[in-house]
Amino acid sequence: MKASARAAVRTRSLPGLLVALVLLALAALWAPPAAAATSVSTIGEALRKNPVYVDPAASDQLSSSDADALAKQIEDADKPLFVVVLPADYPKQTLFTKLRTATGITGLYAVRLGDAFDARADSSVLSTGAVRNLVTTVAGESDTKTQLTDFTTAALTNMGGSAPSTWTSSGEDGNGVSTTALVTVGAVLVAGGAGAYTLVRRNRRRHAEEQRAALEKLRVVVDEDITAFGEELDRLDFHPAEAGADDAMRADYERALDAYDQAKSLMAAATRPEEVRAVTQALEDGRFSLAQLAARREHRPLPERRVPCFFDPRHGPSVTDATWTPPGGAAREVPVCAADATRLADGRDPVMREVDTDQGRRPYWDAGPAYGPWAGGYFGGGILPGLLVGTLLGSMMAGPAYAADYGSGYGDFGGGYEGGDLSGADFNSGDFGDFGGGGDFGGGGDFGGGGDFGGGGF
Repeated sequence: MKASARAAVRTRSLPGLLVALVLLALAALWAPPAAAATSVSTIGEALRKNPVYVDPAASDQLSSSDADALAKQIEDADKPLFVVVLPADYPKQTLFTKLRTATGITGLYAVRLGDAFDARADSSVLSTGAVRNLVTTVAGESDTKTQLTDFTTAALTNMGGSAPSTWTSSGEDGNGVSTTALVTVGAVLVAGGAGAYTLVRRNRRRHAEEQRAALEKLRVVVDEDITAFGEELDRLDFHPAEAGADDAMRADYERALDAYDQAKSLMAAATRPEEVRAVTQALEDGRFSLAQLAARREHRPLPERRVPCFFDPRHGPSVTDATWTPPGGAAREVPVCAADATRLADGRDPVMREVDTDQGRRPYWDAGPAYGPWAGGYFGGGILPGLLVGTLLGSMMAGPAYAADYGSGYGDFGGGYEGGDLSGADFNSGDFGDFGGGGDFGGGGDFGGGGDFGGGGF
């Protein structure tokens, strides 16, 4: 082709090329932008009004009716628990810290991100160890509704604080006063103050009787524990002046004696079920002191400080964790003594602590709500809910009325802002971990990897 002909072809093609470029540019301008992830500030604003947030991009994970039911459970329990459901590709770097800053509310934050799940909390609401144990309990549950419900039920039984004042329900007027409550109060006033006073007195008297009955049930079990501990002191047969005794041994023995006396005096003075927690906590301290003393006398390494054997705290401090499945429940790791660890390994039943009930002798975790404070003194610090999930006692503790009737009895909460307080950005970021390492959700140095989080003993 001649040069002039080629030039003519290029000239004729130029308008078409320009049109194509213009169309491409217009297409880029008119094309809908890629959906941006919901901002953390938007999520924080939503959580200040409602305890459960489900991102539009993750709506297939939890239906609106299930989210409403979960929110109602949290609100009824009056606890500062925040649940967030996000798509798997949501940016996870420093997510917990950002959420906590965005809401400005002291509480427990649980996030389901795709198929992964994790949680963080202010230490004044729930300790790091407690959060770890609760997350471990529901790890591996693939169904979002089941996992979040199980976690919420267990968390509400152990966390501190109360719901933030920013949560409002449809039954409240603009001043935060329930319209239903106003109508009810008006009806009571019309009916007559005398009748209301009589009703209140009757309810208080019934509640006091129930409290006394619960305390008497506990007294039988605690007296057995105190007697058993006294017998351990006698069997040890330690004399401060005996040959080979040193100051460390004498200090261990003195602490054990003090714990014994303290347990007796506290139980004698107890007037409410929740006060029993201090009694069994003293016994747990005393048994550990005896374990240290025995190790020193026998020239063995000092034992690790662990919670008592789950099956019967009278067995003394646990030495390991073993898998146990309660009848009709899910498998879980529980702290056990050496003898029960051997029994479980051999396929035999452990030696369980049984107590009297209307249905006969039953393990303490199937004997009623009064035993929560008793168990809490032995298994404080957030361990108890994870151990009791799926048992009768665990189910009873999950009810919002439990704390009012028996006291929480098993928590281990620090000071500072109470749960639900509007502390703004004034919080300890160490409670929420540093998720900036780029690791995977649920492990590594990122989301789920901050702090002492992931396995290990209690």
